[in-house]
Amino acid sequence: MPSNSEIHGILAYPVTPFTEDQRVDTGKLAALVDQLVTDGAHGIVPLGSTGESAYLTEAEFDAVIDTTIGVVDRRVPVIIGASDLTTANTIRRVQYAERAGADAVMVLPISYWKLSEREIAQHYAAIGAAIGIPIMVYNNPATSGIDMRPELLVQMFDDIDNVTMVKESTGDITRMERLSELTDGKLPFYNGSNPMILKAFKAGAKGWCTAAPNLLPQPCLDLYAAARAGDWSKAEAIYTEFKPFLEFIVAGGLPTTIKGGLELLGRSVGDPRPPLLPLDAGGREELGRLLL
Repeated sequence: MPSNSEIHGILAYPVTPFTEDQRVDTGKLAALVDQLVTDGAHGIVPLGSTGESAYLTEAEFDAVIDTTIGVVDRRVPVIIGASDLTTANTIRRVQYAERAGADAVMVLPISYWKLSEREIAQHYAAIGAAIGIPIMVYNNPATSGIDMRPELLVQMFDDIDNVTMVKESTGDITRMERLSELTDGKLPFYNGSNPMILKAFKAGAKGWCTAAPNLLPQPCLDLYAAARAGDWSKAEAIYTEFKPFLEFIVAGGLPTTIKGGLELLGRSVGDPRPPLLPLDAGGREELGRLLL
């Protein structure tokens, strides 16, 4: 089991490639993941929002896990996004990830009904009891419809042995500051809001969960290195130049914009799965300028 100190830095989110007839293209996925590791990502996180996990069958989900873990081959940690509407199928997914050799799992609470804090805590407790690897609790109300207060996150960190880290994606820097304050800096947190990354690193984020390295890996690595060295003037300069790209990929939807960018770079991985659509002509033109 990796320690929290080993999960740090640029945690890259690969898209899930599809063939023309909308099957998962494991060959292109393998190439994409290998390139992310070769380019210097400190960890790989498949099957999040960027990986279109909500649109995959269980067999496809498992194939992405097997392909990713096989290609990474222990070079960096692999954290599997393993969220689902039901506790039972979330457990199925995290157990599959653990058997396949994942270093950790990332779980977002998803529900049609708004969950109470008691229900959220029980959901994570059941998941924690079912596996022996670390859990990254993922707070992203924009996609899940559920917003977890820092106090709830800290409660689960204290009560559930393998809840060991948090990915915070609200875009509210005070959430990270509160997590640090409540635990005296003992709860590691990771930034999931791309445009907020400079503030997040200043607040003590251990890493950046991001799809950006699929298209522009070096600025991500340079920003993290500057932040880690405490060179905030350099970090700010990198961020200022990088920010329009980060804002664009978020606003346009990560699967759509990242896949559009890979096509522009001559590395097509197919279209997003409907109901998502490919990037339109105006978006392609703007993204092309940002990639220059």
